[in-house]
Formats: sequence, structure tokens, C-alpha cells
Amino acid sequence: MPPVIEVRNLKKYFKVPAGLLHAVDDVSFTINKGETLGVVGESGCGKSTLGRTIIRLQEATGGQILLNGEDVTRASGKNLRKVREKVQIVFQDPYSSLNPRQRIESTIREPLKNSGRYSRSEIKEKAANLMDLVGIDTRLRESYPHELDGGRRQRVGIARALALNPEFIVCDEPVSSLDVSIQAQVLNLLMDLQDRMGVTYMFVTHDLSVVRHISNYICVMYLGEQVEMCPSHELFLNNLHPYTKALLSAIPSTDIFKPMQRVQLKGEITSPINPKPGCRFAARCVYVKEECKLPQKLEEVSPQHYVACCRVREING
Repeated sequence: MPPVIEVRNLKKYFKVPAGLLHAVDDVSFTINKGETLGVVGESGCGKSTLGRTIIRLQEATGGQILLNGEDVTRASGKNLRKVREKVQIVFQDPYSSLNPRQRIESTIREPLKNSGRYSRSEIKEKAANLMDLVGIDTRLRESYPHELDGGRRQRVGIARALALNPEFIVCDEPVSSLDVSIQAQVLNLLMDLQDRMGVTYMFVTHDLSVVRHISNYICVMYLGEQVEMCPSHELFLNNLHPYTKALLSAIPSTDIFKPMQRVQLKGEITSPINPKPGCRFAARCVYVKEECKLPQKLEEVSPQHYVACCRVREING
């Protein structure tokens, strides 16, 4: 069986007055059925653009996107419509991703109506089942989004994404705007749905504690490029790239007897507009040397552990 999603050397550039902004640059990975790939990095690293490009909300500048082994990078017309039934997205902000003039039940019914495959009675039944699946009480079916709290709104967004039984869902920071207690409920819901339905996720976030909880594999991005990728447990036990080390050192600790060893990053952030060849993290890296000016490729340094750093073995002994 091929992976559900396979991304090969994907690129997404935007034209800006100063040149080309390299939002996503030469990213490659695979996600198997029923697994979750967490994508982490600071704001502006391209993780949300990556997710939107994979599901064809934005057109790729280069590279390939394969869905179940089929190249869908340039799919159009009826073929693109079929692709969009198999891939969905849960947006970051449930306050703006729902139509404020549309009742909750109508929002969930909409993709079912647009598919043209279901009768009116089937749509009504499926909408009720979806509300029950994500934990929305039927008494709220006639409510408007502004009448619900953030957690319930995000559940509506999840129900809408699940309406056509997709194989792959991009979760674009789905809990970042919610209270901590509500975050846990939504995360547990997503994991429960994955167990029940076998759906595959790409989970975009800047919260490392969240990604550790939900992901099988983690991809760390910096200014549009992958810098490290490996199984989730491996990243927290044996992180190798200098940027990953700095990122993980920022996680607050509950152990009052364990001294915090934060990695302080200094220097200017490299511009993603017309970037020069070489490591984009070099300007902020304490280990930088002359060879860091050469292009850095993602290489396997141990089984399933990939790092884009020419000094990785030297730095980690």
C-alpha cells in the first residue's frame, strides 16, 4: 500500500515587490494511513502554507503531491473535485472559519449538499450523526456560531471536515485559540476520531507539548525548509539540529529542581525573500562555520532520523 500522502520536493513561492518569497522550499515527506505528522516551527516558517498547498487551496510552485500514489499536483476540473472530497482542513480560528449567518446544522450539511450524492433525508441523517460523533448536542443544531463557545465552534469545524469521509485532514493549529482545558478536549476528540475512522492527519502547531501528545512523527521547519524530521519520541530524547535544540529548550518545565537551560538565539533572521544558498539558520547559530554557506540537504543520520546540517555529527559527538 502506498502512503496516503507523499510530498516530493514541494515548493511554494510568492511574488512580492522585492522578489520571490520562499514560503515552502523543497519539502519532502510521507504520511501513512492512520498516522499523524506534526509540523512545528515559529511563526512565518511556512507550516500553514505547506498544509494549504498540499490540499490544493494554493497552487504549488514546484514539486509533487501524491494522494494514494496518484499525482494530484496539477489536478483540475472533476479530478480536483474528487481530490477535495478526500482531503480536508480544520482551520485555526473557529471564530472566523464558520459563516456567521448560517446555522450549525446548515454548516455541517453544506459539503453533503455540494457533493450531489445524497438525498435530503440522507443529508439530514448524516448531519445528525456527525453532530453526535463530535459531541455537539442536537439542541444546538439551530444555533448560530456566535451563540457557541470556542470549543463547540471548533467541533463544528471538525464535523464539517469529516462530512465526506476524507482520508487526509490538515489540522492548522486547531487548538491555539482555545482555553487550555478546551484544548485537551479537542485533541482527545481528534485522536479518538483517528482511532475510529483511520483518518490521517497533518497537525500544524507551534506548541511542542501539543505536537508531542498527538503526533507519530514530527517535522521541524525553519524559514520554509525542513531542518529535522523523525519519530515524535526520538525528537524529544535525541534532538540533533541546533534550531530544534533552541526550540525545545523554550518548553516550560514543571520540575522546580531541574535548572532551565535555555538556548538564547541571537542575530538577525535571514530574509525568506530571494534567500542565498546555504543554511538559513546560520545567522543565529552558535556552531556556524564556513561550510554552512553551502546548501544543506536533509540527510538520514540514524534510522528514520533526518537532519539538514553539515555539522550535525560534529556538534552531537
